[in-house]
Amino acid sequence: MEPTKKMGIGFGVMVLKDGKVLLGQRHVDPIKASSELHGEGTWTMPGGKLHFGESFEEGAKREVMEETGVEIEMKDLEVISLTNDIVPDAHFVTVGMILKEYPEEPRVMEPDEITQWKWFSLDQLPSPIFPPSQKILNNYAEGKIYKN
Repeated sequence: MEPTKKMGIGFGVMVLKDGKVLLGQRHVDPIKASSELHGEGTWTMPGGKLHFGESFEEGAKREVMEETGVEIEMKDLEVISLTNDIVPDAHFVTVGMILKEYPEEPRVMEPDEITQWKWFSLDQLPSPIFPPSQKILNNYAEGKIYKN
């Protein structure tokens, strides 16, 4: 029997403040890193899976709160990127969003999944970056919404 393959919609929120982007380091344990697109040990934007009936903005607001403890305004979010993220056992369409108004410092709210949050200059990013987050950063840098 072939293993179950998953399809879904996810999103990443590119949080900018003072010319820097917020990235969290995923746990090195694949079970704790909790991603169907894998990516344990990588740096990632706040984000997650879109829940049934949510708008992109509602999902982004929920995930930013769950992961960083920071309440944001949906009006401050904007869609900037669409990517097609495929690994052998999962396929996600990822909606990249940007948040330019971030009111306070992030806290590690899910330490089993994200071990730390740090701010990085856009020209001095850490490595490795979670592939969907890297695609959002690339699209942002190139001024493109979608690039195959």
